[in-house]
Amino acid sequence: MAEDSIRITTRTKFQVAMALAVCADVPQIVIFPLFVMGAESPVDDAVDAGVGVAMLSLLGVHWEFLPSFLGKLVPGVDLAPLWTLAVANVYRKSKALGKVEPRREEP
Repeated sequence: MAEDSIRITTRTKFQVAMALAVCADVPQIVIFPLFVMGAESPVDDAVDAGVGVAMLSLLGVHWEFLPSFLGKLVPGVDLAPLWTLAVANVYRKSKALGKVEPRREEP
């Protein structure tokens, strides 16, 4: 690997995925319900589709993302932070399997 290349670690991918999930869930819980609920909101659905694609590219295929995407289509269920919960669950499972490297103390 070249010295000037940037290495993106698994931990960094999870941090980006969590930030994206929180940034997607907060408006969907606070702002979007003021306008239209559930499957009737095209903006909400577009955000979910974009977040779903981003999660798949960042973390790979995990079954936790399917209920998160489909749960947003049901009125009332979409008020839970499903993307954030899905990323937290994937992180928890990956850490238990040893796929996430421990945090290193930098000098």
